[in-house]
Order: sequence, then structure tokens, then C-alpha cells
Amino acid sequence: MASLDRLHNPVLVLNASYEPINVCAARRAVVMVLKGVASAEEHVPNYVHSAREAMKLPSVIRLLEYRRIPHQSRSLSRKNILLRDRYTCQYCGKTLPSSELTLDHVMPRSRAGESSWENLVACCNPCNNRKGSRTPDEAGMNLHRAPRPFSLHTSRHLMRLLAKGDDNWRKYLFY
Repeated sequence: MASLDRLHNPVLVLNASYEPINVCAARRAVVMVLKGVASAEEHVPNYVHSAREAMKLPSVIRLLEYRRIPHQSRSLSRKNILLRDRYTCQYCGKTLPSSELTLDHVMPRSRAGESSWENLVACCNPCNNRKGSRTPDEAGMNLHRAPRPFSLHTSRHLMRLLAKGDDNWRKYLFY
């Protein structure tokens, strides 16, 4: 079972130009290397085994052909909002596990507030209950950061956060 868990580890994906473009699971990275679409640039000390071979698991892979990456957007989801807000309540500043966070509509739905990147923030239950169906100003609460769409900058920042667990990534993420 432990070997299957390793296949879920994040792997940094670089374009042929060494520009970081994505993060994928180790399983997907192994398939891309075996298909000849990518090469492994960095490895972790773990192996994946077949009946005849053992292969070091990649930590960083690079596409062999340059891919033009269109303007990327992320789908609006609870997970992506929590990632963007770094699992931190945007009112009190506490960092919490996802199970202890909710999503808050800055402009309440009861007042035609939309479910959009610009109107949703991570929020702890006590702050969400305190705010209720009011705006932050009406509730006397301040946002630590205004909500914003998921951008290339946000994506790079998340890659840097993930890199804290893997020193092999650092030289590719321009610290």
C-alpha cells in the first residue's frame, strides 16, 4: 500500500524551456516518461517496480517538446478557493484544516452576491456565523486579502508552497 501512496506524490512539470507549467501526480509523470513525452530531471529516492524493472520515481519532469500554454484558469471549486487563500480564514487570519473552513460570500447571496472568484473567501465557522448575511463593513470585519481570480501568479505561488516538501523543485521555481 505504501508504494501506491508514493504514486500520488506531486511532481513538478516543466515545459521544454524549463518553465514550470503544472504539477501532476507521480503516476502521471511515470506514464509521461515511459511514453517518451517527458524526461525525468530530478528523482526522489523511491522506486516503482514492474515484473522486470525498477524505475526511480521522478520529482521533476520536463516535456521533450515545447507546448504553448494558453492563459490558464482554474475551475471555481471549494478546494481551489481554499488553496488560493492558503487554508486561512480571511477575517481572523487563522490557518485551519479544510474540515474547519467554510466558504463565505463577501457580498451575501441574499443580496445577489455571486459564487465567483471575486466574491468567495475561505472563512472559519465562528467568523462566518458572526458575519451572517451582512457585508464585512456592516459586520465590522475586515478582509485580510481581497478575493481575486486564480492567476498564473497564484499558480506559481502554490508550486512554491508545494516545493517546501521537495528541495529538488526550488531551482526551477525562481525563488
